[in-house]
Amino acid sequence: MPWWSFLTGASGKEEDRPDYYREGLELAQEERYHEALTSLRLALREHPGDVATLEQMAIVYTRMGMTDEAIKMYQRALEKDPESAGAHYGIAFLYLNRGRDTEAAVHLDAFLRSGAELPGSEKHASHARETLERLRSKDTAEAPPEQTPSPDAG
Repeated sequence: MPWWSFLTGASGKEEDRPDYYREGLELAQEERYHEALTSLRLALREHPGDVATLEQMAIVYTRMGMTDEAIKMYQRALEKDPESAGAHYGIAFLYLNRGRDTEAAVHLDAFLRSGAELPGSEKHASHARETLERLRSKDTAEAPPEQTPSPDAG
């Protein structure tokens, strides 16, 4: 096939088209994050709103230190699939790093409800449970003591 046909996709054959999602994953593993984002954006153009692609973009943005963009991608993924275990898990820890503990806890709970039983998620589920437990014990420790009337009040 001539190179121009490959570049323009003129062959019409599905198998001749590049797999931008897979390419993005491979580039991200090689820590070529800008190139990975380019490929993932192309994958998203082919499949708008694809949750897996949005989650992978969020991961790449996180690795680049662009947490605002990562949060936006996770939010978009959750708009498309409110039960997305990966998006709940990822956004929870981004919120946690920003001191937004209450929001992090909400997403950790959601992850544990939707993704804790997925194959291969044992390590993540354990980490989520430990983190949630730590957040809850921190909330308990910071709660003001209940006001009880003193015995000599009266």
